[in-house]
Amino acid sequence: MRVVDLALRLKALDDQKELYLRNLEAIFASVQDGIISVDTQLCITHTNDAIEHFFLTPPSGLLGRSIQEVTLPRLSSFLDVLRKTIETREPIREFRTEISGPDGRPQIVIINCSPLLGRDATFMGAVLVLRDISRITDLERTLNERRHFRKIVGKSSAMQELYTRIEALAETDTTVLITGESGTGKELVADAIHYSGTRALKPFVKVNCAALSENLLESELFGHVAGAFTGAVKAKAGRFELANGGTIFLDEIGDLTSALQLKFLRVLQEREFERVGDTRAIKIDVRVIAATNANLGEKIRRGLFREDLYYRLNVMEMNLPPLTRRIEDIPLLVNHFCEKFNTKFNRNVQGVSDQVMRLFVNYTWPGNIRELENVLERGFILCNSDIITTDHIALQLKDAVPGDAMDEVLECSASREQIRDALEKTKWNRTKAAQLLGISRRTFYRKLKEFDLMEDI
Repeated sequence: MRVVDLALRLKALDDQKELYLRNLEAIFASVQDGIISVDTQLCITHTNDAIEHFFLTPPSGLLGRSIQEVTLPRLSSFLDVLRKTIETREPIREFRTEISGPDGRPQIVIINCSPLLGRDATFMGAVLVLRDISRITDLERTLNERRHFRKIVGKSSAMQELYTRIEALAETDTTVLITGESGTGKELVADAIHYSGTRALKPFVKVNCAALSENLLESELFGHVAGAFTGAVKAKAGRFELANGGTIFLDEIGDLTSALQLKFLRVLQEREFERVGDTRAIKIDVRVIAATNANLGEKIRRGLFREDLYYRLNVMEMNLPPLTRRIEDIPLLVNHFCEKFNTKFNRNVQGVSDQVMRLFVNYTWPGNIRELENVLERGFILCNSDIITTDHIALQLKDAVPGDAMDEVLECSASREQIRDALEKTKWNRTKAAQLLGISRRTFYRKLKEFDLMEDI
């Protein structure tokens, strides 16, 4: 009797295991993203049917083989991401890459890669998830309606042009000079250029040239040997060495002293430098992206910046527009920062009032996007309801002269999807939805009729 009971229990466990595996296979098969997992030796252990879209080989032809063996040169970025995760045991999220499709046309792919852990946290390999977003990207380009690029937010014509320029620069090693007023997002553009290009998995090192004195900055950039100066107890690698193979971002480049400008010029010309206190040249392979809010032309005329360095830096200049030249992006930026601060403060603020949005659109924003972000963060701290009103914003904004700019901006930017999204977020409360979009109820109702949404409410 006991033997029979044991046999029945074992059969029940086998049946349960079989059902579990079938369910798992069904889930795998239903996912449209390509999924492939490897062990620590990069041998393929599992795939789903969607992976054939990328590797052009059915899953049965991939299992048990080394992914290095089956990865074509055009898919080398997939292998780079897997190797990085295997090496660091850290996930890589939303890595965007462009590959050549089987027909020669470019494909835009979003890659997510995570370490694969057993029940006892044993490291077993990695799982790669691939999503082809080529059609979405092509459609956005065609419609000229991309609302963001990586961490950059905006859909104005100036931003569409910026996104196109970033894509063109990402696949090159060209030196880039980013100019624009303080707070316009120069660091975000540098991020986008690096992480969209071939060096994306290599180091991205940032240096604020205005934050350190000349001596400290020289050591920070080029490193030093032991005994080079008081306090230099041991040798230290500089930021250029740390960025080898990747990208270095030099913010506020206009603040470099004349001595450092000369040393930096040599780095750009010769791709080599010496550590402080050393005479041995160190060769490097680094892409340089520099940024400044200063007028370098004026600095050259005053003898404060080397003209030869300027022309070395200014191979490709990207000038970022101030917020006042892209006011149609303000509602989009407000929604973006509201989502960010809702997560940060664990709140559920729906947006800003109609009056606040009018002030935002008509304000001059001397601090640009950074100022807008700070104003909204203050609003979140002071707001005790689900809408930020004029009681929650800085006094200087209240001096902005109300005008008709807001309705013009929002009338042309509020799409059917935005209207529906606002209604869903506010549980179909029309007044709150209009406030969330920052438009008057009259304009909101006109939009409802225009998009035939009245029957949905």
